[in-house]
Amino acid sequence: MFRRTFWFTAGAAAGVWATTKVNRKLRQLTPESLAAQAANKAIDAGHKLKDFALDVRAGMVQRETELGEALGLETPPGGPELPAQRRLAAVEPPRRPFDKHDQHDKRSYTSHNRNEDH
Repeated sequence: MFRRTFWFTAGAAAGVWATTKVNRKLRQLTPESLAAQAANKAIDAGHKLKDFALDVRAGMVQRETELGEALGLETPPGGPELPAQRRLAAVEPPRRPFDKHDQHDKRSYTSHNRNEDH
């Protein structure tokens, strides 16, 4: 009689444990739960990426300082100043305004496109 009671209790406990485990897993697989997990992982990845970028930036500043000292360059405390932005000069001279009496522009046009029909 005692053995039957033991196995009945053991079976009931295993059933309760398995049911609890399955229900917990089913709650984790609901769309809302999956969306929350994905959002949490995305936030964690963003924090890790930000930390990595800050570490890289700190390493760059340290290395620039080391190179500046090794080369004997002195930089102002505000950091190096960037050169002024330059515009490229046009390859062709500017075109003259279209004259009514001209039927077409008299300058020749040479194409360097090899795919063009000849």
